[in-house]
Amino acid sequence: MKLTDTDPRILSLAAEVAKSPEQSVPVILLKLKEIINSTPLGSSELKKIKQDIYCYDLIQYCLLVLRQDCSRIQGGWTTISQLTQIVSQCCVGLEPGEDAEEFYRELLPAATENFLILGKRLQACFLNTAKGEEKDELLHFFQIVTDSLLWLLGGHVQLIQNVLQSDHFLHLLQTDNVEIGSSVMTLLHNILQINSGDLLRIEGNTLHSILDEVISKLLSTPSLHIRSTAVTLLLLMAQSHQEILISLRLSACYKGLRNLLNKQEVGTEFGQELGQLISVLSPTLYQEVEEQKLHQAATLIQAYWKGFQTRKRLKKLPSAVIALQRSFRSKRAKALLKLNRQKEEKDLKLQLQLERQRAMRLSRELRLSMLEIVHPGQMQKYNQELEEKSALIIQKHWRGYRERKMFQRQRPSLMERKAAVILQRAVLKFLAKCRKKKKLFAPWQGLQELTDAQRVQLKQQVDDYVRRRPDSRMSDVASRELHAQAQERLKHYFMSRALEGRAQQHREALMAQISTSIEQLMKAPSLKEAEGKEPELFLSRSRPVAAKAKQAHLITLKHTQAPWWKKLGEEPGNEIDVSKEDLTIELETLFIGGTKSL
Repeated sequence: MKLTDTDPRILSLAAEVAKSPEQSVPVILLKLKEIINSTPLGSSELKKIKQDIYCYDLIQYCLLVLRQDCSRIQGGWTTISQLTQIVSQCCVGLEPGEDAEEFYRELLPAATENFLILGKRLQACFLNTAKGEEKDELLHFFQIVTDSLLWLLGGHVQLIQNVLQSDHFLHLLQTDNVEIGSSVMTLLHNILQINSGDLLRIEGNTLHSILDEVISKLLSTPSLHIRSTAVTLLLLMAQSHQEILISLRLSACYKGLRNLLNKQEVGTEFGQELGQLISVLSPTLYQEVEEQKLHQAATLIQAYWKGFQTRKRLKKLPSAVIALQRSFRSKRAKALLKLNRQKEEKDLKLQLQLERQRAMRLSRELRLSMLEIVHPGQMQKYNQELEEKSALIIQKHWRGYRERKMFQRQRPSLMERKAAVILQRAVLKFLAKCRKKKKLFAPWQGLQELTDAQRVQLKQQVDDYVRRRPDSRMSDVASRELHAQAQERLKHYFMSRALEGRAQQHREALMAQISTSIEQLMKAPSLKEAEGKEPELFLSRSRPVAAKAKQAHLITLKHTQAPWWKKLGEEPGNEIDVSKEDLTIELETLFIGGTKSL
């Protein structure tokens, strides 16, 4: 709703309620009465004002105030009674629009319940007050609350059933006070005049409680007004609903009601209505017999029907029990199967995780053992081969995934191609059979005879072919000689290859030694800076090689043992600095040419 369409008085009142403290809210809400009374009844402006009041939750504020203690509200029961009038006037004729479900299912039942609770509070205060003036005021406030409730029920008839079924209303009806009882009986009479059909919709116990209270008021109350109202109520109930009339006539609870009514003094105010009630409850002998027969017939039919239903239910009981047991066992088996599957899946996941950890541990141990076994000079080559194998495995899995995906995409076309091949094969077979049948049924033409010139030409071609392709078979002696020659050449080849391998290995060792010596010389200090022991390092051929090997081995071990975050950003060719203390190795046992062990 747009703010421009809202009544400015409602806007200012809602803003004042929102800003004011809790104690001042009830008095502020009383201004709604002036706004409603200043608007003509039945006009569209009044409907619009009620919609604005509901949209700004002012009705909900009024209900919240009605739930509070009377002693904490400014103005007491006067303010509360006026707020009940405001709530009933705002709810009757209101069109909630989009919030219709909340309005009819929550707000209206809450309003009727609050009115009944207020009536109980007023009843308790009225009974506990001894002063006459205060009693008159409380009775006046109680009358205002009941009138507001009746006005609300007149606008919303569906709430009558809620009121009749309420324990608070039954509590109000059970009072022994004459003034309160008279107001409650008048309220019940007016409610039934609005819609008496809701009596049959309430529960049987509640209906009998209401009837008992009305009959009790008729027989025991000295007030003529209450008795007159009770007679009117009973007559209205009996004439409106045949079930209530039958219950009053035949029920054991109301067996002596007719005799008690005959003993009542027929007053001038309700004597005619009391006579009508007695005549309604006093049927002729024939009618009574017919009613007894109908009652007995209905009882007999009910007994037979209940017996049939019981026997039918007992016959179906074994099969129902079996079906129930089967269903329970199947559900239990499914649940156990599901639990077992979940347990197996968890065990499998745990086993796979353990296997992966074990495999990773083994691979790391294998790599460490390989680092110890493999020569430091071959580590780069080994790592390169390992990376190539890993890349090949990744490529293999990726290509397999890609080919499977492409196969799934190409599967329809492959199926079509296969179907086409099958069709073509079938067609070709069919055509071959047709050609074969044609040849079988073709007329015999006979063989064409050769002339003498053609025979001479064919014989000459055969002789030329035999002369060009003589017999290729070899004797056993020639085969043995050829085999001996092949073995001799093979032996010579293997011997020469072994000599070449040793020579190549010797050349590679010399090249490695030369490169190591050159590298050591390049890194060696000058003669001026050299100390006493440093020149002795170059007196042996094996000592530089051992130093270089130890250096490479230490670099590899440090790189392997370093944490992963230190390896980030490194490249394969990066070298790691190794201190001279780590390079100090036990080379005392190495042989140095021309000297003894150091």
